[in-house]
Amino acid sequence: MGRKVYADNAATTAVSPQVLEAMLPFYKEVYGNPSSLYGLGQEAKAKLEQARETVAKCLGAKPNEIFFTSCGTESDNWAIKGCAKAQLKKHGKNHIITSAFEHHAVLHTCQALEKEGFAVTYLPVHKDGLVRPEEVESAITDKTALVTIMYANNEIGTIQPIPEIGEICQKHGVPFHTDAVQAVGNVHIDVKAQHIDMLSLSGHKLHGPKGVGALYVRLGTQLQNLLDGGAQERGKRGGTENVAEIAGLAAAMEEACSTIDQRIARLTPMRDKLIDGLLKIERSRLNGHREHRLPGNVHFCFQGVEGESLLLMLDMQGVSASSGSACTSGSLDPSHVLLAIGLPHGVAHGSLRLSFGDYNTMEDVDYLLEVIPPIIQRLRAMSPLWDSIQKGQVSYDEYM
Repeated sequence: MGRKVYADNAATTAVSPQVLEAMLPFYKEVYGNPSSLYGLGQEAKAKLEQARETVAKCLGAKPNEIFFTSCGTESDNWAIKGCAKAQLKKHGKNHIITSAFEHHAVLHTCQALEKEGFAVTYLPVHKDGLVRPEEVESAITDKTALVTIMYANNEIGTIQPIPEIGEICQKHGVPFHTDAVQAVGNVHIDVKAQHIDMLSLSGHKLHGPKGVGALYVRLGTQLQNLLDGGAQERGKRGGTENVAEIAGLAAAMEEACSTIDQRIARLTPMRDKLIDGLLKIERSRLNGHREHRLPGNVHFCFQGVEGESLLLMLDMQGVSASSGSACTSGSLDPSHVLLAIGLPHGVAHGSLRLSFGDYNTMEDVDYLLEVIPPIIQRLRAMSPLWDSIQKGQVSYDEYM
């Protein structure tokens, strides 16, 4: 077996040893139901609340503003549906503002609400993959119930001007939600200072376990329940809490959020070296803003190449990567994110996302720069599209 490089940390991450150690006691020793009154249950309850305090501290929130969920998708659904329906019921507001390249957990939720009579404005994200705060403000009306803009894009890694958007929403009295699944642990977040009313996060993107997430809800924000049942999570989300994974989430957040500066300092040079190296490939394109992006995200399109073929050949070289969101990896359609930044189908099909985490090294970057160019060359040698580009029959010059 040759070298193995895992470069798909935006899809999921390996559970860290510290996180695994934090989880194990809840499977073997402190396994009581936190709703039970006897000692074993109350011990679990105490650990649950300790985890809540940890997550809150990482976000600059209060513990009673943190609700545990099963994942980022559930958190997004709850925030958007719960807030929109509460606003409609109390204030008669039925307008939602979002962006054209949100994660499908947001887009499909908004589309579901459209079928119930809500109006949704999908803001453009422009060629650099950034939402313009002034366009958010221009879209707000007296019927706007909610603004939901992701903190960092899951495919091209662009970091949005969240504090500015939050300030605009606060000025107009509109609740502001952000999907921060990709951002938590990679950038500094302070929900109060950045005027965020609701924030979604997920454990498995920051070396925590899969199947656990959280939703921050600022005190006073009206939110209808998504799940009805018992009195768990202060009556807001029924269902016995997954204490083991919640403890893992808290441990992962504590570890990630206390080392953000070190992570940025380590990953950014790796990212930039890979970008500079891949830009040397003929007709390659970096997607998203060069600076305003996550420290470990590199996203390219290579003209005359199919992304699926590229991934398969990289896998044969021991490289795990993706062409976009893992949630849509079975789709043959080009990424909605790349279409949103103005790329045509012929360019968008040749996409590659490489995302680094805590266990990647500069040697991984060197290996990627060793194996990717010859794979591109080989695939182009078999590509009718590349032949047409070379002959001048097809031109994508404006997308270089």
